[in-house]
Amino acid sequence: MNIPFLDKLNLPDGVSHPTWVVLDITGPYPELSPTQPLQALLNRTESVEALQKRAEALADAGWLHGVLVRISEFTASPTTAHAIRGILKRLSEKKRVVAHLPQLTMTSLIAASGCPELTAPESADVMLSGFALEPTFMGAFLKKHGIEFENLRIREYKAALTRFSEEQMDDHNREQLQAYLDAAEAAWVRDLADGRGVGEETARAWLEEDFTSAQAMFEAGVLTKIAYEDELVGPGTRPIAAIVELLSAQFDRPNPKEDRIAVVPVIGTIVPGKSRNNPLPLPLMGGPMAGSDTVVAALKRAKEDKHTKAIVVYVNSGGGSALASDLMHREIATSEKPVVVVMGEYAASGGYYLAAGAQKIIASPYTITGSIGVVTGKPVMQKFNERQGFKPEGVGRPQALKYSASRPFSDEERDHMARGIEEVYDRFITRVADGRNLTKERVNEIGRGRIWAGADALEMGLVDELGDLHTGIQRAAELAGLSYDAPTWTATPKNQGPLPEFVKEVRDAAQVSVWPFGKERVLTWFDQEIKVR
Repeated sequence: MNIPFLDKLNLPDGVSHPTWVVLDITGPYPELSPTQPLQALLNRTESVEALQKRAEALADAGWLHGVLVRISEFTASPTTAHAIRGILKRLSEKKRVVAHLPQLTMTSLIAASGCPELTAPESADVMLSGFALEPTFMGAFLKKHGIEFENLRIREYKAALTRFSEEQMDDHNREQLQAYLDAAEAAWVRDLADGRGVGEETARAWLEEDFTSAQAMFEAGVLTKIAYEDELVGPGTRPIAAIVELLSAQFDRPNPKEDRIAVVPVIGTIVPGKSRNNPLPLPLMGGPMAGSDTVVAALKRAKEDKHTKAIVVYVNSGGGSALASDLMHREIATSEKPVVVVMGEYAASGGYYLAAGAQKIIASPYTITGSIGVVTGKPVMQKFNERQGFKPEGVGRPQALKYSASRPFSDEERDHMARGIEEVYDRFITRVADGRNLTKERVNEIGRGRIWAGADALEMGLVDELGDLHTGIQRAAELAGLSYDAPTWTATPKNQGPLPEFVKEVRDAAQVSVWPFGKERVLTWFDQEIKVR
C-alpha cells in the first residue's frame, strides 16, 4: 500500500504503514472545544467534540485495521463517559477497537463498553463499588461563626442553598439523591449488558460482586482478556498524536455557503449579562457562567444566518437566574428554525427552564435534570458583626435594605419574597406545560424542585429521547431536512471583540463577587455539585 504521508512516521524496518493506532482517553473531557482560535491552540484538554472528529477520521482511514483505546486517569462524568461510549461504538462498526483500562472504574467501564473487546493488565486498579456521593452541609459551621442563611424555596425538594442554611441533609433531598444514584446504576447496568452482550441480571451481579482484581473480572466475563499493553500491539502501532496532524487534513472543512446546523453552548451558572468566568472555587459558585446576553445573541445570529437550517443548544448547567433563564427560553421558543436541546451532565432548574422551549430534548441516561423550582435567600451576618464589633446603620426605607446581610428578613419581607417566588414558579411550570404539552398540574407533580435522572425524565415526558450531542445533531438534521453529515458550526455573538476568551476572563475576574447574580435574587438553580464515586 503506497500512502505518501505515512513515510513521515519513522516506522520500523519492514513496516510500510501502521495497521493500528493508540487513542488515549484521559482527563475530564469537556463536551465542546473552545471557540476562540488562540484559546483552542493553548487548550491542552481534549474535548468530546475533538474525539468525535478523530474517531471519524480513523473510521475512514483505509490503511488502518484497528484502534487500541487506552482509557487511563479518566475523570469525566458518567454523562461524558456515555457520550464517549457512543463514539467508540460507532468506530467499532468500521474498525477493530480494543479498550485497555489500567484503572477499572465505574465511569471508565461506561466509556469502554462501546468497544467489543475490553482488556486490562493483571495489576489494574479495581474500583468498582457503585455510585455514591457525599455533600457537605455548612449550616452548623456558619452558625458557629455568627453567620446564618435565609432560605425560601419552592418546593420541598428544592435543595439549593440548603448546604448553607442547614446542618444536615433533609429527607426529601436524601430521597431525590438516592433515586438519582439508583437510576445511574441502572443505566450503568444497561450499558455494560449491551456492550458485553449479556442480560441485565448478569451485569447487575457484576456490580454487586465487589471485585478486587482484573483476573476476577475476566473470569466473570466483564473483561475479554488480561494483558499488558505491549501484548496487544505490534511494531506498526503508533500513538494517534503522531498522526493527528496528518489525519486533520482529512477532516471535512465546512463550506460557509452550505446548509448547516448551528451549535449554541450554554455552560455553567446562568446569569444576566455576558458570559464570563467566576474565578472562585466551584463550591462558592465559581466556574463558567452562561450570560443571557451572550447566549441570546448567539441564538439570534444562528436564526439570522441564511445557511443555518436548524439549531442545537447544548446545555450543561444547573441553572441560576430566573430572568436570564426566561430570556434564553424566549429566544428558543420563538425560533422559526427547529431547535433541539441536548443535555449534558446537568440541565436542571434554569437549565431545564430554557430547554422547555425546544422542539426536541435529548438527555443522557446519567443527566441530572428537572429541579423545577425556585429559591431565594441571603446570608445573615448579624451575630458575626456583633462579635467583630461591626455596626451597620441603615438609613431610609427598611424594605430597600431587605437583602442586606446585616439582619434577617422581617415577617413582612419574608411574605413579600414568598409571593414573588410563587409567581416565578407559576411562570416556570407554565413554560414547561406549554413546551412539553403537559398540564400545569402534572408539571407541578413532577416539579416541586425535584431532580430526575435522564432515564426517569424520559418516562415522565420531560425529555424526548436518550442520547448525546451526536444524537441531537441527527435529530436537528431530520427536522431541517438535511443529511446526517451536514456540517455544523458553533454560533457565537457577532463582534466579540479582539480579546481572546482567556484574556477576557482575567480582565473580568475582579468584577465578579461571591454572589454572582448581580442584583437579582430569585433563582431557578440547582447548586449541588453531584460528583458520583
